[in-house]
Amino acid sequence: MSTYGSFPGTRPRRLRSTPVMRRMVAETRLHPADFILPAFVREGVSEPVPIAAMPGVVQHTRDSLKKAAAEAVEAGISGIMLFGVPEEAKKDALGTTGTDPDGILQVALRDVRAEVGDELLVMSDLCLDEFTDHGHCGVLDAQGRVDNDATLERYAEMAQVQADAGAHVVGPSGMMDGQIGVVRDALDQIGREDVAILAYTAKYASAFYGPFREAVGSSLKGDRKTYQQDAANVRDSMREVALDLEEGADMVMVKPAGPYLDIVAKVAEAVDVPVAAYQISGEYSMIEAAAEKGWIDRDRAILESLTGIKRAGARNILTYWATEVARTLR
Repeated sequence: MSTYGSFPGTRPRRLRSTPVMRRMVAETRLHPADFILPAFVREGVSEPVPIAAMPGVVQHTRDSLKKAAAEAVEAGISGIMLFGVPEEAKKDALGTTGTDPDGILQVALRDVRAEVGDELLVMSDLCLDEFTDHGHCGVLDAQGRVDNDATLERYAEMAQVQADAGAHVVGPSGMMDGQIGVVRDALDQIGREDVAILAYTAKYASAFYGPFREAVGSSLKGDRKTYQQDAANVRDSMREVALDLEEGADMVMVKPAGPYLDIVAKVAEAVDVPVAAYQISGEYSMIEAAAEKGWIDRDRAILESLTGIKRAGARNILTYWATEVARTLR
């Protein structure tokens, strides 16, 4: 039998005693406005095409994309990030369909903007990888290497056509040196100072992108290690953050999210602009696959993973569960 004074004087468990108590003292809260929905639109299909590696996610038709955008508005999320999937025959070395005003991404931007107006931030992935026959994020030189400065010229043109198509926000994701400054200048030259830039600032060369390659019909040969960041590095990310802000980024992003929560936290502590994190395809697919096996509680795992990303410091989260989770929270 214990004697008086041997019991703990401080009992943190009192603040965990009931669901209401836990809710009241929660330090981190998810809200529908935190979320941005990544969405794929595929050229030349009459029905949405399921993505085998990402159960529940599809390559949209133009019509089903408009419906998804309307549902996102109803759920109260903040944005939709569009990725275009062109017909295979239209891919070429320069990714020209990515800057064609009638290319699938630009058409989809116009569709979605007409559907939702300003009720949802319409965002566009600004990169060439979906549109090139080699699958890289830029133009290749004679030796097959990604030519940074030649790629910047393509990004400038991309920014302008995406803005003309109705993008509120462009997301340069190719990790080319100087891309934010070039995109900002290109937008300003056509009087589109209103279009914001969400910079993919710390984008790592990750093994977790695998399912995304199916989602965009990637033609990638080789890897992207010469321009995406090395998983071992932290200071490299902080240098990229400083450069992107100097060049005019309005928001910065860390990608992937879950394996790089330390980077999310460091970036959030260092900057005074909104920080986003992208919960990428591999993160999504692992939870869905484990839940399908009955190994984890799907809904709890989703909320826990998202709470962890926000707790680390992300203001906004790109996640394929955006609409579903927003509905749950509402």
